Amino acid sequence: MIKLQETIANVKALDLEAMELAGDRQDQLTKPQGSLGVLEELSIRLAGIQGNPLPTINRKVIIVMAGDHGVVAEGVSAFPQEVTPQMVANFAAGGAGINVLARHAGAEVRVVDMGVAAEIDDPLVLDRKIKPGTDNMVNGPAMSREQAVASIEAGIEIAEDEIAAGADLLGTGEMGIGNTTSSSAILTVFSGVGVEQTTGRGTGIDKGGLNVKREVIRRALETNLPDREDGLDVLAKVGGLEIGGLAGVIIGAAANRVPVVIDGFISGAAALIAASICPAAKDYMIASHVSVEPGHKLILDELGLKPMLFMDMRLGEGTGAALAADLVEASARILSEMATFTDAGVSKKEEKQRDSAE
Repeated sequence: MIKLQETIANVKALDLEAMELAGDRQDQLTKPQGSLGVLEELSIRLAGIQGNPLPTINRKVIIVMAGDHGVVAEGVSAFPQEVTPQMVANFAAGGAGINVLARHAGAEVRVVDMGVAAEIDDPLVLDRKIKPGTDNMVNGPAMSREQAVASIEAGIEIAEDEIAAGADLLGTGEMGIGNTTSSSAILTVFSGVGVEQTTGRGTGIDKGGLNVKREVIRRALETNLPDREDGLDVLAKVGGLEIGGLAGVIIGAAANRVPVVIDGFISGAAALIAASICPAAKDYMIASHVSVEPGHKLILDELGLKPMLFMDMRLGEGTGAALAADLVEASARILSEMATFTDAGVSKKEEKQRDSAE
């Protein structure tokens, strides 16, 4: 808990002076003001995050965390739990969707076992296993409060290690059969919205399966009564080990003034946990896309984040984060590499108007 408390204390507000200087430079670049839209807004926020009016993105890392969920015993997923370790192996071998899109974006992929219910023996997978899967949250808490803290602190340490090795942009990704059920439960707690609005089909369950999933979440919430004012309580009672780990990555990135690109629904649930525990971390979050999972837009609304991409995606793994990471780098490059009107010897519109009036 000491590690978590110290990290939260190190999360500072954005650097307003750097943002002002970045905004002034954007207004001098050879384009109509505001014509690059979100790229301009994002570059100014990057300046505030890094404390540098000319922010740079040189090394991008997508952290994919895996963990299993005891609630799968209730029949909430179209896929068996065995898929989790199988997909972890696929990530490590470079054959998954996230690997392809990360290569395209020039990003590295770091795979972490936070709580897979199987032994993972692969040197390319970081072993941070807290326990082999959560307990069935229908019957009681998914994990202890101590395990919830441990998962977050493991995520903080991984973020710190990557940043120490030169990463200046992190992205979140995940794998875990049953994790949309936990994520819907987390969203239901924080939003106060009913399970009909927060719960979708996840891996592709049919209408009957969706009704089962919603009822399972209701039962889990009635059993555990998670406290929406206490993010650790919510994580422990209805969360996941990979969700806790990603919350730690977000908080760890914020404490080190590094932006973190949030992927889809499950990563969004982790962001809700992080924001509950450390509200200042929200300033360091960048929303990559909005998933077709119905609760994801609700999560983004709760966090006050605007997604960059609308791609009808719902794979997870960090795929949206990888695509958006390229845009984040592009925004920084526009700010630092594009010529100003003075540099290029180009007259501004208002200068032309003044000259003609004279």
